Amino acid sequence: MRHYRWLAVALALSVVAYAQQISFGQEPKAAQETKNEDDRSAGKKKAPSSDLARALKAVPGCLGVETARTSGGKNVIFAWFENKQAVMKWYYSDVHQDLMHQWFPDADYKKPLKDVPKDSGPLLVIASITPAKESKFKATTMPISQIAIEFYQPVPGGTFLGGRFTPAGVKVPNMRDYTSGDKQP
Repeated sequence: MRHYRWLAVALALSVVAYAQQISFGQEPKAAQETKNEDDRSAGKKKAPSSDLARALKAVPGCLGVETARTSGGKNVIFAWFENKQAVMKWYYSDVHQDLMHQWFPDADYKKPLKDVPKDSGPLLVIASITPAKESKFKATTMPISQIAIEFYQPVPGGTFLGGRFTPAGVKVPNMRDYTSGDKQP
């Protein structure tokens, strides 16, 4: 179970690390160190938020991505995947692997998501991170006070009017659509 937690943290890290940077305009330390003097003096800076969202959305089986900041200060990414195999495609993507090894270089990465069944169906991965002024953990130099990843699946039911938070590609049994094509007087 301990290794499963590390893998979950690594997956969350890749998604959430950029969310932290979105809010604070930071780049990972390695990215800062590799910039040449011309880029620094010209004030050029990559936009990691668009890069991460684009990378997530490009993964076959990713159904949608949303980001948010909670009133408690957490940066959150919601990523919907078609199934476990789609999550695994993200896990092994170059973007994710680079982030994992950049922020947690000494972690012992084992088989990811081994406790999630192959026929899992759609998965919502919620990754959250709370920025801090300095790192609070020996495992990373990332300035955070909290990082978590959680997996959820749709259950039958629910209602909506005019749209859903969940992407349309996520099929939810017995969900009621109260959207009408005609405006009521």
